[in-house]
Amino acid sequence: MNRFHATAFKFAAIVAFGGFIFGLDAALISGTVRFVTAEFGLTDLQIGAVVSAPGFGVLFALLVTGLICDAIGRKKTLILIASLYLVSAVTSALAPSFETLWAARLLGGLAFTSLSLASMYTGEIAPASIRGKLVTMNQVTIGLGLSAAYFSNYLLLQMIDSPPAWMLNLGFADNVWRWMLGVEIVPALIWLLLLLLIPESPRWLVLNGRESEARTVLARLNPSEKIDSLVSEIKQSALAGEKSPSVGEQIKDMFSSRYRMAITIGITIALVQALTGINVIMFYAPTVFEQVGIGTDSAFFQSVVLGLVALAFTLVAVATVDRYGRRVLLIVGLTTAATSLLICSWGFSSATYKLDEAQIVEIQNQYEGDKLDLSALVGVSFEDDVSLKKALRAEVGDIKAKEVEAKLIQSAITINVFMVLGGLIAFVAAFNLSIGPIMWVIFSEIVPTHIRGVAIPLFGFTVSLASYFTQQFFPWQLTVMGVGQIFLFYAVLVTIGLIALVKILPETRNRSIEEIEAELLARS
Repeated sequence: MNRFHATAFKFAAIVAFGGFIFGLDAALISGTVRFVTAEFGLTDLQIGAVVSAPGFGVLFALLVTGLICDAIGRKKTLILIASLYLVSAVTSALAPSFETLWAARLLGGLAFTSLSLASMYTGEIAPASIRGKLVTMNQVTIGLGLSAAYFSNYLLLQMIDSPPAWMLNLGFADNVWRWMLGVEIVPALIWLLLLLLIPESPRWLVLNGRESEARTVLARLNPSEKIDSLVSEIKQSALAGEKSPSVGEQIKDMFSSRYRMAITIGITIALVQALTGINVIMFYAPTVFEQVGIGTDSAFFQSVVLGLVALAFTLVAVATVDRYGRRVLLIVGLTTAATSLLICSWGFSSATYKLDEAQIVEIQNQYEGDKLDLSALVGVSFEDDVSLKKALRAEVGDIKAKEVEAKLIQSAITINVFMVLGGLIAFVAAFNLSIGPIMWVIFSEIVPTHIRGVAIPLFGFTVSLASYFTQQFFPWQLTVMGVGQIFLFYAVLVTIGLIALVKILPETRNRSIEEIEAELLARS
């Protein structure tokens, strides 16, 4: 790695650290679901609202992100985003009510635009030969964030019975979920400080009449003999697109026939990524694992394993994306993801649920003070988890049922655990090998500079809108559809998306942004 590549790597790594914060935010909430539900007495839709609040908030942020980053620059926008993460983390940890927690997480969702903006910034500073690796760093840091969150949740859960004295004095045992959410505070502050060290995007500087500053930045990233040609390419790209200072005109240009193919590809891959169902795993990991019947502690531990798998295969993607290309990895990954989801669906559809008297007595004894009466469930065979949960709610009510559910499933279920766990691990591996990191690479490559400020936020908006619905309605789906049907539903969606992308997605490996633009213009 030469000194120019090393400099680009440093700047990209700092920006990509926002992915670590995103990963923390996404996964930390997964460990708090059961505790928050019990503390605030939440319904399925309220649980979904708390978990999906960032996904809802980012929808509004994406509407103005393009305007903001074009007006004040990529760097200042990233600093603003880091500040939002920090305020959200502090407020979430201290939230006194469901409404406050929802609002705090909604505020954090405004910062989720860090993902689309990171790919935009990195794509604009990275040399073409290593652009794929640098943009996929965003997914690496997301994987690191997920792993860190799952591990910290598991560690805090293990400490409930015997925390250090200083944590006990601060009310740890009764507020473990607050400590889980508070883990995000320190990394958010660190990212905010690191962002002060990066330069502004040279492409943004050129397009805003600050060529001298742009040349200074480009000199840190490229040999001196390339700077004139790079500045010329940026100017030509802007002129070819008839750049206008009006955001409205940029939007009109974006949806013109000239860029139809680029926008179609971006929106399609955004929808496919979100509708794989990855957010069900990411935001509800312990809840999903509890459906297998492995118990709460094991569910939290399996979440740690899942985070490590995600990180490992993201690193594989980073190592291979510029060698084998975006298209090959995406096709292989989505095919594996669809197959894995079908395996999970088959495993749950084949499961049976039945409780004997000894199991019922054991569960009732664990909740002796609540005087649970589950005798009506003794000896009854249930064909799926939906039937079992419905019967449980009829006996103890909705709120108590959510508290008892994991232990009841653990005792009642007969299932091929290895089939389901293997399917889940294979799905996460396939996602992080392919569409997880590759989506952001493609976003950074397929649109020209002069409309990137509105196009990439549009793609991010599409991802976020679809992701929001998967997060919001998963608890309701779990109650109404059952876990087996949910996995089948996402397997079908992945298959449809795979077919669409095979038809329209070009290979962009080792090609400049301007070369890719020329091909897509010819196909529009």
